[in-house]
Amino acid sequence: MDVTWGRAAAVLDGNWLGSSTVPSRSLYPHQWSWDSAFIAIGLRHLSPARARVELLTLFSAQWRDGRVPHILFNPDTPPEAYFPGPDFWRARRTSGLVQPPVHARAVLAVHEAEPDRTFLATLYPKLRAWHEYLRVSRDAGGRGLAAIVHPWESGMDNSPAWDDPLSRVTPTSGFVRRDLQHGDAADRPSDEDYGRYVRLAADYRDRGYAGFGEFVVEDPGFNAILADAELALAEIADVLGLPAAAATHRESAARVEKALQETLWDNGFFFARDVRTGSLTGAHTCAGLLPLLLPDLAVAPALLATATGPRFRLGRGHGVPSHDLTAPDFDAGRYWRGPSWANVGWLVRQGLLRHGEHALASRLRDDLVATAARTDFAEYVDPLTGAGHGARSFGWTAALTLDLLAQPAAVA
Repeated sequence: MDVTWGRAAAVLDGNWLGSSTVPSRSLYPHQWSWDSAFIAIGLRHLSPARARVELLTLFSAQWRDGRVPHILFNPDTPPEAYFPGPDFWRARRTSGLVQPPVHARAVLAVHEAEPDRTFLATLYPKLRAWHEYLRVSRDAGGRGLAAIVHPWESGMDNSPAWDDPLSRVTPTSGFVRRDLQHGDAADRPSDEDYGRYVRLAADYRDRGYAGFGEFVVEDPGFNAILADAELALAEIADVLGLPAAAATHRESAARVEKALQETLWDNGFFFARDVRTGSLTGAHTCAGLLPLLLPDLAVAPALLATATGPRFRLGRGHGVPSHDLTAPDFDAGRYWRGPSWANVGWLVRQGLLRHGEHALASRLRDDLVATAARTDFAEYVDPLTGAGHGARSFGWTAALTLDLLAQPAAVA
């Protein structure tokens, strides 16, 4: 057995709670939504049954309105282990925010590893309700794009793309950050940003988790993942013998793709849009590369030119930088303000393959695997040196390493 394979498998075994996998035993001791989707994609190579349980556990916490909460709290973990914990959200065992909808793609991947029609039939209506919530209840701008109401919903918490819309939010205080007990402050969001996150979350909670507040943003990464998820849901519908539903999902994906290009594309890149002001944020972040997931993307050649240019240097560094390498506020070690993350690299690689960039996809695959192994499956890495940052033995880094190892380099 490949040594890296065995080490990655050991990480997932060590993070397994019996019905779900924590991203990190210390820093993230609960079940996170998009983490579990990525983890299931890797787990399917070890145990399709465990991968199914991972996703079924997450969807057992789905809200009546269709949303899949971004955290499902583990009742055996002390409430003070993570802030904001279950008492803050006042939503029983979950948070009230969401994360990018990678889940349909994960469900399809798990089924492909070990076909299980019952599993698909169980989760298909839940996935359909989840997507409908995003497409309908979150269309704040009326342009067919889902809006996020908190930076945490993007999965890219302190991305520079959120700086302008966040500047309107008055930070709160009087809370204790638990993350700094397990991570270097230089690697984490600032206290001021965290104060704004808590303020936004409390305001959203106090509105009954409905409507839109001061932070309302159309994120290209979130919406590209949603469009890709609709394509995955179409494939699931095909397996279930639902051709009309499959056609509807493909039409939905096409509408989101069209809205992305008409609303968020400018000068060779996809930018986030502040719905409150109508302005594009102007920050070149990795989220703007994720529309490469869409196989019919008309602007893919121009986007690939930006990806391989000086801003991201795709194929010439380590992974995919989360922020523009040439920007004055690029920070190689601070969370989503510069470091490379395994899940973004995995997603961008999928996009490269869909647009015929096989050589570049192969180089990215090899780098992601080597970097993960060298850094003990670090949460994120310096895109220039490959040095590890954040938590080690990180769930999705290990899981996606397994998935990449399961796909021979010659295929890439």
